[in-house]
Amino acid sequence: MAEERILIVEDDDTIATNLIRALGNHGYAVARVSTAVDALKRFDDFDLVVLDLGLPDLDGLEVCRRIRAVDPLLPVVMLTARQAEIDIVMGLDAGAVDYVSKPFRLAELLARLRVQLRRTEPAAPSRIDVGDLSIDPGARRAWRAGEELDLRTKEFDLLMFLANEAGTAVTRERIMSEVWDEHWFGSTKTLDVHLASLRRKLGDAAGEPSVITTLRGVGYRLECG
Repeated sequence: MAEERILIVEDDDTIATNLIRALGNHGYAVARVSTAVDALKRFDDFDLVVLDLGLPDLDGLEVCRRIRAVDPLLPVVMLTARQAEIDIVMGLDAGAVDYVSKPFRLAELLARLRVQLRRTEPAAPSRIDVGDLSIDPGARRAWRAGEELDLRTKEFDLLMFLANEAGTAVTRERIMSEVWDEHWFGSTKTLDVHLASLRRKLGDAAGEPSVITTLRGVGYRLECG
């Protein structure tokens, strides 16, 4: 298999140098640019983009939006000092598949990149139906009551995982392991953000039972009916 190619978009020379060395040592083909203009010229030659939000010429959120407009399937992992929940939500809404806050642990970042680059997946069923939910894993499309859902990458992965375990309680730790990465050891806030967004898109209304039940101290359960 050819080396997987990662583009680092980072204007901090120290961070960029350390990332290039670490990723190269793990067998990746790595290139680095320090501006949004160069990133937008080169991103289509790569399998994944690590994108800093604080670029000198254009905000990283806009860079991510432009990348996703051209290539919706290219994984973009944001790397930034912005840690507020609203910043995470804005990054995910811009199309990022993951969001890593500085300072970060290198092992954690490598684990997150590895899961995004994982190519070998088990054969998916042709269709998953749970109550009024219908999921097509191959096409990565989902519907509720016949209406198609507009899901981001990890929202779809989360819904499909819960649907495969419909009616069964699953722990937060298992979700993080199987939807994000088996070596995950960081914060689980990203799960809370994705779950809240997924519930909104499923049409959950205040005061009514959610299709995804929270089991305090345990985890979650997707209801079958």
